[in-house]
This record gives sequence, C-alpha cells and structure tokens, in this order.
Amino acid sequence: MNILSLFVLIPVLTITGIVLTKDIRQVKTVASIGMGIQFLLSALLIFLYLSARHAGNTAEMLFVKDIVWFKSLNIHYAVGVDGISVAMIGLTSVVVFAGIFASWEMEFLTKEFFISLILLATGVFGFFISIDLFTMFLFYELAVIPMYLLIGIWGSGPKEYSAMKLTLMLMGASALLLVGILGIHFNSAPDGGQTSFNILEISKITIPIKAQYIFFPLTFVGFGVLGALFPFHTWSPDGHSSAPTAVSMLHAGVLMKLGGYGCFRVAIFLMPEAAHELSWIFIILTTISVVYGAFSAIVQKDLKYINAYSSVSHCGLVLFAILMMNKTAMNGAIIQMISHGLMTALFFALIGMIYGRTHTRLINEMGGLMKVIPFLSVCYVIAGLASLGLPGLSGFVAEMTIFVGAFQHPELFYRIMIIVAVTSIVITAVYILRVIAILLLGPVTNDHYEHLTDARWYEKVSTVTLITFVVFIGMAPFLLSSMIGVSLQPIISKILALNPF
Repeated sequence: MNILSLFVLIPVLTITGIVLTKDIRQVKTVASIGMGIQFLLSALLIFLYLSARHAGNTAEMLFVKDIVWFKSLNIHYAVGVDGISVAMIGLTSVVVFAGIFASWEMEFLTKEFFISLILLATGVFGFFISIDLFTMFLFYELAVIPMYLLIGIWGSGPKEYSAMKLTLMLMGASALLLVGILGIHFNSAPDGGQTSFNILEISKITIPIKAQYIFFPLTFVGFGVLGALFPFHTWSPDGHSSAPTAVSMLHAGVLMKLGGYGCFRVAIFLMPEAAHELSWIFIILTTISVVYGAFSAIVQKDLKYINAYSSVSHCGLVLFAILMMNKTAMNGAIIQMISHGLMTALFFALIGMIYGRTHTRLINEMGGLMKVIPFLSVCYVIAGLASLGLPGLSGFVAEMTIFVGAFQHPELFYRIMIIVAVTSIVITAVYILRVIAILLLGPVTNDHYEHLTDARWYEKVSTVTLITFVVFIGMAPFLLSSMIGVSLQPIISKILALNPF
C-alpha cells in the first residue's frame, strides 16, 4: 500500500463508517476520528518527505506509484508528491479537520452532510497526489460535484440559485479543462510513439508551440475559474454566502486552491513557451481580480460577502504571482495559497459561529461583541490581521514574497501592474479594520447580545487549530519556503531556458 493512496482510502473508509452509524453522535465521532487520522497521516507524510530530502533523495516526485488503469488510452493511476503537493495536502487535512468541528451542531440530515463533505475532501486529496492528467481531472470533478448538494440542501438564502450558478460555471470550466487536457495528451508525442497523460513524462518533451497557443488558454482559464479569475469569479461570492459554515471553509480554504495549483502544475509547467508569450493577457485579468475584489469587499454589509470578495482578491494574487514566472514570486504564490486557505477557513468558521449566536451576518446590526464573546472576537481579530498582512502572521510572509519576486520582472508593463496590485494591501487594511471596529468594538448594540455564550469546546478545537498554523507559518516561514523552493526548480529551469532574466 502506497502511503499516498491512504489519503483516498481513509476518507472512503470514514464514509463507510458513517453509513453504518445509527445516530448523530456516532456520525460526528466517526467523522472526527477519520479526519483526525487523516490529519496525523499528513503530518507523517511531511516528516517522511523532509527526511527523504535530507537523506539526499533528489527525485522530482517522491512516493511514486504507477498502476495501469486503462491500457488502450494509456491512463494510469499514477500518484506522487513534491514539496508543493505535500504542503497542499497538509493544508487540506487541517481545514477539513477544523471543518468537522465547526459543523458539530449540524442536526439536519447529519449523516448525508458529513458523507458529502468528506467526499469533497476525497476529491481534493486525490487531486493533489495525482501525476496523471486523467486521474487528476477525475478527482477534480469528484471535488466539485458535491458542492451542489452541500449548498443546495444545507445552505441558506437563495441556495438553489447559488448552487446552480456555482455548478454551471465550474462545469463550464471543466469542459474547457477537458479539451485542454486532451489537447496536451494528443500532443505529448510530437515525434510519434505512445501519447501520455503522465505529467512527468510530458514535462520532458516540448509540446508544439501552435498547440500550446491553443491549449494553454483553455487550461489556464479552466483552472482559473475555480481560482476566481476575473471575469469568471461571480460564482464565488454567491456560493460562499449560501453555503453552510464547513462548506464555506472547504470551498475557500482548499477547493479554490485547486485552481491555482492546476494553473501552475499543468498550464505553466507543461506549456511554458505559451505561458511566457501570453502571460500579459492574464496578468491584466489577475490584477483586476486583486483590486476589484478588495474594492468590492469595502462596500459589502454581509460578513460572508466581505470575506468572499476578499478571497477573490487574495486568490487573484496567487495567479498573479504564478504568471510572473520567477522562483521568488512562485514561492510566494504557493505560500499565499496555504496562508489564505488557513485564514479564510478561520474567517468563515468564525462568521458561522457569530451568526449562530446573533442570527445575522449584517455588520450594521452588530457591535460590541468583544465584551460578550471575547474568545471568538480575539480569533476574528487574529484572522483579520493575518488577512491585512501583519508581520508575524502568514499573510505578511506570503504577500511580501509575492511582491518582492514580482518586482524582479524587468519589463515596465509588468511593474506597472505590480504597483496597481500593491494598492490592494491598503484597501484590504481599510475594510478589515472597519469591520473589526464596527463588529467588535464600542458598546453592545443589542440587549439580546448581552446573554450570548462564548466559544464551546468544539469551536475552540476548530479555531485554535487554524490559528496555530497561521502563527507558525508567520513565525517560521523558512520551513515551508525551503520545502517549496526545491520543488519549484524543474519549472524554473524550463523558464530560465526561455527567458533568463
């Protein structure tokens, strides 16, 4: 048994255990134990990966397993991880574990809810371990499809509209992605021979440049839709606003990261020539995402919409940095995915907890919460400070690495776009501090709030888990950065061969 296959097997066994349970308490117990084991397994994977690298193993991917799945089309169940994949697996396990405890009060169709939630997580884990394009696409679809049920059944507000909008836009993106993947596959043997879906094999050849010009935009946009690429981002705020707490956490915390990871791992890594030539187009779109998302967050009154548009801005930074195509900026992009995944999951968890007590998400209807729910309020302040980039927290490390790397680009056009994108830092500080002031400070605005109870034990497990990693990355970023840096070397070598600036 390959250790990576356990990341798919354990969620499947957890789902099986949930099916066999008889009451709500057993469902929650099985779900928490299963995802707790997954969390410990991810810690073991990080330890084994670092030990292998320290021992001198320089292979591009570790723990590789390759089994023929469909021989006639050369489709394999092929898995393997590098430092980037390991980091994303760690992020996913933390957010899913925290999401289980954030959903502890779920009473409606509890069994079905946790099954759908863990099924989504199964797809995400499978996506990050896959090195076969077909297998990766299969897990991608497995991660996306449960979102319709999770929002449409357990959501709130215009949940049917939000669920359908999200599903249709992501399915449309999947269609583009499928065409792009097939295009890469059928051009993976330009000199004749057996075509391949294996990412490592394809990376060793040069896809014909004419094919790259066609399939790079399809692949980048296909993944970019999930990464909230402008103007295809509109599904995200609606989906966030209607989703239940844990679904919002997974949606923003890990599902949107499939977009950035796919753009990096597939579009740019396999078609660097087209990426180099066409990057200016997508730089414009990602810059708009960064600034537009931040400005949109300022005018929102609903806590979930504020965080949703903030996610558009922060995820735009990920794609923006990847397109700069240098090691420092790309390193920052991966750290930003980890950082944003943790802090936005924390935000959505806290918003759900606050809503459960106040029964409103409108900031103008709240005030003085620091006096009545101090633990949750302090957690919200920490999440906000991480989002605006306070030194010592993960957001600062990610954004500084991105902008320092981006300014290494020598072309004037790119530097102008960087200056525009940097303004998002100031805008983010404005809406974060504004929300904190209105929501938490001042006198208690509603007599009902005087009797609110602070965080319960399972809410503390969820929030403290996320805060621990936000602080850890902020205080010791070199551990994550060095692990990512080694894994960036193959693509950086290809980029330097094209444009050695």
